[in-house]
Amino acid sequence: MTTAGADISARRLKAKIPGPDTGIEIKKSICAICDPATQCGLDVFVRDGRVIKVEGSEEHPFNRGSLCAKGAAHRQYLYHPDRIKTPLLRAGPRGSGRFEPVSWSEALNLTAEKLLQAKEKFGPESVVFFSGYTKYPRPFLRRLAHAFGSPNYCTESSTCNTATAMAQKLLFGRPGSPDLPNSQCALIWSCNYFHSNHGQAMALQRELDRGLKMIVVDPRLTPTTAKASLHLRLRPGADGALALAMARVIINEGLFDRRFVEDHTYGFREFAEHVQDYTPARGEELTGAPAEKIILAARMFAASKPASLVYSASPVVHNTNGVQNYRAVFSLLALTGNYDVRGGNLAKSSSYLHVAAKFATREREFESPRPMSEMAPMIGADKFPVWAEIAGGEAQAMRLPDQLRSGRPYPLKALLGFGLNYRMWPASENFLESWNSLDFVINADVFMTDSCRRADLVLPVCTSLERAEFRAYPMGYAQLCQPVIAPLHQSRPDVDVIYDLAEKLCPDDPLFKKGYEESLNWILEPCGLTVEKLKNRPEGLYVDNLQETVERKYMEGAATPSGKIEFKSMILERYGEKPGLESLPAYHPPRLSREARPDLAAEYPFILNTGSRLPMFLHSRLNHLSWLRSLRPGHPAVDISPIDAERLGVKAGDALLLSTPAGSVKVKANPTRMALEGVAHLYHGWPQANANSLLAGDYLDPISGFPGYKSSLCSLKKATEGTEGTEG
Repeated sequence: MTTAGADISARRLKAKIPGPDTGIEIKKSICAICDPATQCGLDVFVRDGRVIKVEGSEEHPFNRGSLCAKGAAHRQYLYHPDRIKTPLLRAGPRGSGRFEPVSWSEALNLTAEKLLQAKEKFGPESVVFFSGYTKYPRPFLRRLAHAFGSPNYCTESSTCNTATAMAQKLLFGRPGSPDLPNSQCALIWSCNYFHSNHGQAMALQRELDRGLKMIVVDPRLTPTTAKASLHLRLRPGADGALALAMARVIINEGLFDRRFVEDHTYGFREFAEHVQDYTPARGEELTGAPAEKIILAARMFAASKPASLVYSASPVVHNTNGVQNYRAVFSLLALTGNYDVRGGNLAKSSSYLHVAAKFATREREFESPRPMSEMAPMIGADKFPVWAEIAGGEAQAMRLPDQLRSGRPYPLKALLGFGLNYRMWPASENFLESWNSLDFVINADVFMTDSCRRADLVLPVCTSLERAEFRAYPMGYAQLCQPVIAPLHQSRPDVDVIYDLAEKLCPDDPLFKKGYEESLNWILEPCGLTVEKLKNRPEGLYVDNLQETVERKYMEGAATPSGKIEFKSMILERYGEKPGLESLPAYHPPRLSREARPDLAAEYPFILNTGSRLPMFLHSRLNHLSWLRSLRPGHPAVDISPIDAERLGVKAGDALLLSTPAGSVKVKANPTRMALEGVAHLYHGWPQANANSLLAGDYLDPISGFPGYKSSLCSLKKATEGTEGTEG
């Protein structure tokens, strides 16, 4: 090669341009760092077995070449020094953080030995199988749990999305998703795609550009509220009162779909009487949203045909009145006849991992090799029977600490976790203490998290760039990415670990015996996809023979006890109208609120709201990446309104002590117009200021068991020198 040619190649190499002269190859993959419903397509630049650059794939239909900050930091995530490099066995007292390396063979044999010992002595139900992040191995872990004989497969969905689905199931029988491209008006209820899901944000922006009207309900000012035609700024936890006030306007002004209501709903007369107490004036009193805006929003939503409701996985249901709140919200779809119609909220069947992708699979059949009736009652069935009935066969993990401590209705002795984070639980440290009743705790993860440090055995697993992973997309697209590099260190794909354990725990299971790829072939057989076909298209493909969209499936009977859409739930009627479980969507203020506990409000005058997304972080999983921390000050901060900051005499960066009846943390003040006056918003995921530690372990919704993270009472005081927060 000439000197000039070598110089050009050197410059091309420095610019990371693919080609034979640079040795750089582009490989297709997906980003599963944040792991919401869908994942962004990636172009991964690889040289000498190392990832040197990551970009969004322009041809991928979900992200169309874009990439958020989290995805852009993929190389830091992949090559971070905190990666777990080898299986580790505890060498000191539990929680000491002292481990010694062991081989994979030793780790798998020990895991199987401990789980089988627990099964023999206490029954298979004494073993808990838990999936946090990532979500891709969930069908396989659930099958492992049930084939083993344990009903106690549980996930982080014990605090995410399932309660929202429950609210819809109680009303409609099956959830419906917004059909934005055909909608004239979108009612966006506590959802901010621009910080939580940029692929969905781009889709929303396209609809806004074509003229979609948007009503947004959110306590905070966000990029989404900035684009709204109308913004209702309510106090956290008051969603149900706002929805019932809107329903009253729609009913009393005759704006509801009379034929739909008469022909296809149950309990409308009682519901219409129920909402009469929620005048717009009372709605303003209960929520803080102006009465005239409540009226305007109700009229705008009812008059727009068709109109859709955009909801989020957890903000509304992270309240002690969460399911009832969302039942009231989704009732607006039923009143206006916007359920299961184009442009409204279409009821679709899940294809894979909760994504309705317009093609059929056998995921549900694969997950459950035996009926729940053949196993012991799942964790939470005693305390949250509605959850046990309609949540989809997962145990309610929020009940785990109580059962660990009490040993009732049966003892729990071993826990196998994939991506378990103990800070997901309210009263997190108390939950951690309850681990002492477990004989053995195994946790698999990418990084050496605080939960791993308190386990007995730690297993290193891969990122999505080091494993094969199948994903489905709403537009009828499917992708089976392949590893773009070999697994780093001694890490292994989660599903490989599950299949190796299956050989030891349930050796007679026919699909586990065939292996991961043949299992995937079995799951995908109804839609005609095969692993071989998907491997030949690593960038993904549109699935042939997509299912036709069928509207108004309720015409043949809704999947509810009455066969109709139920304003008054026949399932909840069985519980005798107990407070919080009423058959009509009753509004109760949050258990720790000014209305419910005026005796505490003087000492704790602020509403504590936690858990909103920041665009560069995901819960607690990315705070350790320096690229992302450079986008946000690297310390816990509480958002407060400038009015509250002036009243407290604090400015940005001043130290504050944030306290609740359950504990206190030390944080920095962040005055911002985004925050509603009287509300203190604390971002979660900071180990040194764990927001979830500020709630008692029983601060839960009585229907779903979800924690009340979005609304409690708190105080804010200037922190003096030496002031320390006490978690829990």
